Amino acid sequence: MSRRRPPPSRGVEWEFEKVTFSREYPRGVVTKLLVERAEHGGWELDRVRIGPDGTRRVVLRRKIIRQRLTLSV
Repeated sequence: MSRRRPPPSRGVEWEFEKVTFSREYPRGVVTKLLVERAEHGGWELDRVRIGPDGTRRVVLRRKIIRQRLTLSV
């Protein structure tokens, strides 16, 4: 059963960051580090893959907010 990602919203741009954690980091430590990044950097979890060697490959994302030029007359 494959899961499909919903199509991105129109006009929304995302910034992605890849983070890798060694198998030596306990699950609780990885969770704490990711929560800190989410709270202080505005990141959200996009994907987690755990390799056969126990390495966690995490992809984080956050919205890119573009400022629009406003003209005042």
